[in-house]
Amino acid sequence: MYDLTAFQRDLLYVIAGHEEPHGLAIKDELQNYYEAEINHGRLYPNLDTLVEKGLVEKGTLDKRTNSYTITDRGSRELEARREWESQYVENV
Repeated sequence: MYDLTAFQRDLLYVIAGHEEPHGLAIKDELQNYYEAEINHGRLYPNLDTLVEKGLVEKGTLDKRTNSYTITDRGSRELEARREWESQYVENV
């Protein structure tokens, strides 16, 4: 998790919070959060990086649409991140 960008961590959180979201659903969630346009050239290469690192699994909904699910490793990484963060912000 330490080698991910903040954007990649945010992608993990969004994917973990949904059941098999497709790319555009992930994009919409992040655009709402960032209040800025997320272009495909930023979104999909970062999703591919998460797949390559074994944190996310890429599936197929139909011929044009991919879905994404968090892997067990991705879930463990998110949990470790939450534990690490909580030691600093627990009393905030």
